[in-house]
Amino acid sequence: MEIKEFVKNLADQFDDTDANEITADTEFQELDEWSSLTAMSIIALAKTEYGKTITGREIRNAKTVKDLFDLISSK
Repeated sequence: MEIKEFVKNLADQFDDTDANEITADTEFQELDEWSSLTAMSIIALAKTEYGKTITGREIRNAKTVKDLFDLISSK
């Protein structure tokens, strides 16, 4: 898994946010579009694309997109 691909896949979870606004340093929970449904879609993304299981608590503890990448990579 590469960070560039992960950022793109994560950006796809945000329908109303321009994908170019999302980088590895983006604090994703600060985006206007962030919601519990987005968190659920990230959990599904981790499972379907990367075969990894993450929890809502782990997502809440992550601050940036890179933190999420590191979390999923470590599983």
